[in-house]
Amino acid sequence: MVTKILSSSLLFVFVTFLCIVVVSGQFQKFSKLDLPPGAMGPESAAFRGLIITEGPFTTIKDGRILKWQGPNVGFVDFAYTTPTRTKQFCDGSTDPEKGPICGWPLALSFQLTTGLLYIADAFHGLLVVGPNGGLATQLAGGFKFLVGLDVDLLTGNIYFSDASLTYDIRNITQPGFKPDSTGRFLRYNPFTRQVSVLLSGLLGGGGPAVSKDGTFVLVPELVAGRISKYWLVGPKANKAEVLLNTVGNPNKIKQAEKIGEFWVAVSIGFQPPRALITPQGLRINSNGDVLQTVSFATQYFNKTVSLVQEHDGKLYVGSRGTSFIGVYSN
Repeated sequence: MVTKILSSSLLFVFVTFLCIVVVSGQFQKFSKLDLPPGAMGPESAAFRGLIITEGPFTTIKDGRILKWQGPNVGFVDFAYTTPTRTKQFCDGSTDPEKGPICGWPLALSFQLTTGLLYIADAFHGLLVVGPNGGLATQLAGGFKFLVGLDVDLLTGNIYFSDASLTYDIRNITQPGFKPDSTGRFLRYNPFTRQVSVLLSGLLGGGGPAVSKDGTFVLVPELVAGRISKYWLVGPKANKAEVLLNTVGNPNKIKQAEKIGEFWVAVSIGFQPPRALITPQGLRINSNGDVLQTVSFATQYFNKTVSLVQEHDGKLYVGSRGTSFIGVYSN
């Protein structure tokens, strides 16, 4: 009997180990989509189209939104968020003090049926730009620090996050900075043009993600290290529950290609006293189970990651500290 139990235990361990090996062997190939010379900080990425897709489109620190035109062309200018921006003053800048003039878009999400691109800018609020790009139109302003958004493709509502009521993106790198718990999760209705506060008192912000069936939104709190599920329909509608406490700080969340799953960009050691940052992507399901962990430590050594976007079986990784979008494939 003991022998049978031991054999069964060893078999279980072997199968478990085998599964871990298979999972960890995914996304081992790496390539770069380089930004234009001098450009930094591809914080977000999005693809346009339902069948034939374009992109990725990405945001960068100098206020531009860029579009990838293939390896022979690279990234080209697509849109910007403020009329005060000039190429001479802003292109290639990494100075956050120029943000009010140049803009600093941090998140993108397409309404795929219309081709409209919604933008969260750290200084200029919630904006939208048409399929041809150019100057975006502000939909809602007066925010201190918008950090993320997602579009509900079924209703057209835009869900977005404001990191704080008291500080902006320029403050977070200052000596002695301490985050607060004044972050908010909000909704913009494009038909009524009204903004509603759905959650408040959040400790840091990240990029929310709407489920494909439109029943809930996952809301990350970067500083708190947790992800909440905010219900949109059903008996729990308009209520939130903690879905997952993460090891590390969750930034943006994006839908995975498989229905009911999501990718979360997580940086372990983002806050002191950890000496080094370990960036990774977590694939989770709607129950908060971690299905897969992919390490980005080799290519993003000691850097935070802000986004993991799955597209056509590849992972597109964004970071405020690089001059490229990383592409992981099998």
